[in-house]
Amino acid sequence: MLSPAARAALDELVGRDDPSIVGLVLSGSAARGLATERSDVDVYVVRDDEVERETSHSAAIDEIYWSVSDLEQVDRYGTGGWYFRWSFAYAQVLRDRTGGRITEAVRRQATLDEEEQRWVLIDQDRLDGYVNFAYRALKNHRDGRLLEARLDASESLPWLLDVVFTLAGRLRPYNKYLPWELRVHPLSVPEWSAEAFLPELEAMLVGDPDAIRRTFHVVNREVRTWDAAHATTACGELVDSWNEELDVFNDES
Repeated sequence: MLSPAARAALDELVGRDDPSIVGLVLSGSAARGLATERSDVDVYVVRDDEVERETSHSAAIDEIYWSVSDLEQVDRYGTGGWYFRWSFAYAQVLRDRTGGRITEAVRRQATLDEEEQRWVLIDQDRLDGYVNFAYRALKNHRDGRLLEARLDASESLPWLLDVVFTLAGRLRPYNKYLPWELRVHPLSVPEWSAEAFLPELEAMLVGDPDAIRRTFHVVNREVRTWDAAHATTACGELVDSWNEELDVFNDES
């Protein structure tokens, strides 16, 4: 629940008499039903003319000024301002005086098309990076280097989460919102439901080799499913390129 000050600040912005404001997009915890009395309000204030991207901060509200053209510029994963894109996932468009351009731009910011999915998985090395860190974690565990195994296992998780959400055409959420998104907007893969996946992430954080192996086999299956759906073999070939090194994902000794 928003504090009275945050609610008042949001109401003032929505009612502000400023014709240059063609769009308002509510983001942050308030947009996702997670606000507390300590939460401020994050609102993208969209203007039709070119404006310098800037944020006006206060204890109650952050007004983030963008132009329509800023909003329609989608920076691919790993480039430009791509990190801001998840802030548009599940955001609420409070005003759109552009005939739907703002609404469509918000949707596009928060999703990955087929070309960008391949860009993330292959060109940005997120799939290969995940396999690499999971492989190193299992080797370290096998050789008795338990601290090193835990470090590599934890290092694998950002790469893993990029892969998991990319396969669904979605951006990986900020860590704060990961459990919420898995519960409220579940992924279609049963092993990646909130009930199944969150405990596996906890186990991998402490270097549990069984959890690492189980998760790898799900990823291996799902990237090949993605390949088949998109008439490619790129992901499967990448995993297969590890050759006999993949034995560590089956060796439980």
